[in-house]
Amino acid sequence: MAKWGQGDPRWIVEERADGTNVNNWHWTERDATSWSKRKLKEVLEGLVVEGEAGRCEIGDLKHVEGEASCNSRKGKLIFFYEWNLRLSWKGTVKESGEKHKGSVEIPNLSEENEVDDTEINVSKKKGEGDVLKDLMRTEGTTKVREALRDYLKALKTEFTLGMILPTKAPAGQELATERKPSGSTMQDSVTAQSLDMVGVKIPTVRIHMREVFNSPTDELYSIFTKKELVQKFSKCPAVIEAEKGGKLQMFEGFVSGEYTELVPSQRIVLKWRCKSWPDEHYATVALNFQDLAPQSELELECKGVPVSHEESTRQCWKKQYFEEIHILLQQSKDSME
Repeated sequence: MAKWGQGDPRWIVEERADGTNVNNWHWTERDATSWSKRKLKEVLEGLVVEGEAGRCEIGDLKHVEGEASCNSRKGKLIFFYEWNLRLSWKGTVKESGEKHKGSVEIPNLSEENEVDDTEINVSKKKGEGDVLKDLMRTEGTTKVREALRDYLKALKTEFTLGMILPTKAPAGQELATERKPSGSTMQDSVTAQSLDMVGVKIPTVRIHMREVFNSPTDELYSIFTKKELVQKFSKCPAVIEAEKGGKLQMFEGFVSGEYTELVPSQRIVLKWRCKSWPDEHYATVALNFQDLAPQSELELECKGVPVSHEESTRQCWKKQYFEEIHILLQQSKDSME
């Protein structure tokens, strides 16, 4: 039996900053399926392919079948993913102006094959326009492979943030980051502190966005506070308890949080996080509503976003919130006419 203080370091819980999964020794697993479906949609849809023959654009991700997961064991990450994908595309022939449609199929994207070796099949609906099919087979395939690499890079960095836990720092070692501007955001400083005193710190950024909607402020406010409206624009079941301390859960649990302040038709403040963020890390989201009758301006300020999740968080608010709310408002307007 080992003497006190001389045990196997893999099991010395007190030497971990948070006492969890000592030295990353134990097997942990995280399901990346839902996250991957959103990321694949994000990186693939809207790709533009241009050449002498004409211009093509990849549309909807029509079919997504498969799964993905990430496992941690002995401080190493192991990835498993297998996807069967089908995308639509449409294009216009440069000389004639003819329009054509087709599909892109990726029958087996998996960890068993390199992206360059992954099979990508391009097809076109009957009729002329083979020049566009050829364009998609060459330039289009290249663009698709680049997007798949972006997905895999995000899977191995963005999604896994927090899975490999830092071990206790040697005495005197400190973690510090400088405050640096990045476009329209400002990276928040992380105070230099000894890790064995405060645990693990992560660098964060502040995101600031504005969007104008064709609705009065009370209607826009209700879209963020009424369960039935949240479920309409998010197209998923949701938990919405719009009161101070009330819970928030959306997008199949990908987003969760808590309401901390509500001023009807004026302001909402949330504790807000994405599932792929480090455990228990929340950003503070402030939504300010300004009356521009007959329109409304929504100002979003999101503080405490992990640096490596800045772009995905922007895209989440832009595509999953703002764009879908625009669609909901337009549908509501059309149904009244």
